[in-house]
Amino acid sequence: MANKDINRIKVVLADKKKTNKWLAEQLGKDQTTISKWCTNTSQPDLVSLIKTAKLLGVELADLLRVENVE
Repeated sequence: MANKDINRIKVVLADKKKTNKWLAEQLGKDQTTISKWCTNTSQPDLVSLIKTAKLLGVELADLLRVENVE
């Protein structure tokens, strides 16, 4: 499968005026991991995605681009 923009984490972080560093600290993850999620180089596991949605005060669906999944 070609690399596609599956998540919207970068967009939602910007909307909420939060940084990758802030999210990494909140989740106990490395900043490099969060950066990869934001560039869609890799994807978070479901538990991390749910925690991210809660931290940002958004619905889980707000973090996903389902139209880009084949």
